[in-house]
Amino acid sequence: MTKQKLIIKNSFLERYKKLTNYDKFMEYSLKFPKRSIRVNTIKISVNELKKRLEKEWKLTQIPWCNEGFWIEGIRRDIGNLIEHRLGYIYIQEPASMIPPIVLEPTSNDLILDIAASPGSKTTQIASMMKNKGLIVANDVDYTRIKALSINLQRCGVANTIITLMHGASFRNFKFDKILLDAPCSGTGTIRKSLKTLQMYNPKMVIRLSNLQKKLISATFENLKEKGTLVYSTCSLEPEENESVIDFLLNKYKNAKLEKIKLKLKSSEPIIKFENSEYSKEILKCLRLWPQDNDTDGFFVAKIKKL
Repeated sequence: MTKQKLIIKNSFLERYKKLTNYDKFMEYSLKFPKRSIRVNTIKISVNELKKRLEKEWKLTQIPWCNEGFWIEGIRRDIGNLIEHRLGYIYIQEPASMIPPIVLEPTSNDLILDIAASPGSKTTQIASMMKNKGLIVANDVDYTRIKALSINLQRCGVANTIITLMHGASFRNFKFDKILLDAPCSGTGTIRKSLKTLQMYNPKMVIRLSNLQKKLISATFENLKEKGTLVYSTCSLEPEENESVIDFLLNKYKNAKLEKIKLKLKSSEPIIKFENSEYSKEILKCLRLWPQDNDTDGFFVAKIKKL
């Protein structure tokens, strides 16, 4: 395997020195990621899965997810485990498990997962719904739809239909709950690939922010009254996170943020940076730096429609 070269652009360096403790951020961003899994309770209980693995693997509970575990053993190829092939487990990053938990899906809900592929959060939502209710799992890219379909089948998900369309094209639909895990720059996932650093471009961040604002407007308009919208990214850019939520609050007076309370360490959302200042309501959102919990960086907002 060719070793990836570490390239840090000046634009990234200067920006992130202003945003956080840069040395600590890079220390954790360049650490080898810990392996983690989520038990797919559609097919197996947590206790049954633990019994199957406990002889060869050490499982450590992820505090904010009852079905989530860090996994350690003599092997790292968890994807080759029979339990993975049978759909008993889903290999999922711990911070990625947060948005479905914040969404709080129930068995009676009609839910839209607007950027669903490859299906980690869709399968988690289906499991939380006990495979009941209905999920519309959408993506814009046909090649990504194939991965989504394979994972839904592997995990035994039966309450989901797949759609192929641009997220901003949904019209005249009303959902109880919507998850918008938005396309983003991925600056919270450097530990997965150094290409994130190589590709970093401030202009790209602005383009993505504009797309995210279109998507969050479309999803909010497709939400029922008293419905819940969860917005998340694996980006650490204020333009892709706090700025998008501030935009929504200013555009829709019936959008209200709810405080997110989970068993984890989090950092305060950024409400003032460079020439931008955002609503203090955004302090209710969840901002996770890699150094907070030794996970990917993540941003999550929970919005209610009044």
